[in-house]
Amino acid sequence: MTGTIVNSAAILAGSALGLAAGRRITIRLKTTIMQALGLAVLAVGIQMALSASELIPAIGCVLLGAVTGELLRIEDGMAALGERFRNLFHSRSGTFTEGFVTASVLYITGAMVVIGSIQDGTMGDARVLYIKAMLDGVASLALASSLGSGVALSALPVFIVQGSITLLASKLLFLQEPSVLTTITSAGGILIVGIGINLMEIKKIPVGNMIPAIVYAALWGVFFP
Repeated sequence: MTGTIVNSAAILAGSALGLAAGRRITIRLKTTIMQALGLAVLAVGIQMALSASELIPAIGCVLLGAVTGELLRIEDGMAALGERFRNLFHSRSGTFTEGFVTASVLYITGAMVVIGSIQDGTMGDARVLYIKAMLDGVASLALASSLGSGVALSALPVFIVQGSITLLASKLLFLQEPSVLTTITSAGGILIVGIGINLMEIKKIPVGNMIPAIVYAALWGVFFP
């Protein structure tokens, strides 16, 4: 659990710095930071998506995930949870929910979550999660400066998701299979591209509703290696 704890702490620290700096950063600079972050996320997503030799399985998993997520209304549920937190903390920020949803999806989507958590849980090796913590901390600073305190609360789903995988790692060793990791990485990359597009405000994509794609990708890797 060490890696997950450090990762969650990095998000909180980055968010605190972002909120403090947000009062001094101009709107123009905030916009530039968000666009730069969007470009970086877009590049990482494309790299991940193209890591597989065959994209059709990943695309199919994303489509199935999108349908499942829409039926389950995952993003609406995350938005409602964000609103509850906003009311609980009496926040007047109009971007509170957006910050919570955007950061949560960004931080819990990707192969680093799975790989890092499994290594931490099975071998006590948290190096991957330490790297992810640095990336998430920097991203939190940029996101919180523009989207507000909702970004800090994304530390909660990160702690829950990564912590759960870490604790159950002994029963999830199949996720280390190359075929499973490849499909998860590719499908996750497509979702990351969607996040990058959202951050750059090109088009609003309900990436939260596509999260089940990661589950379908894991299943595909297991049954169709």
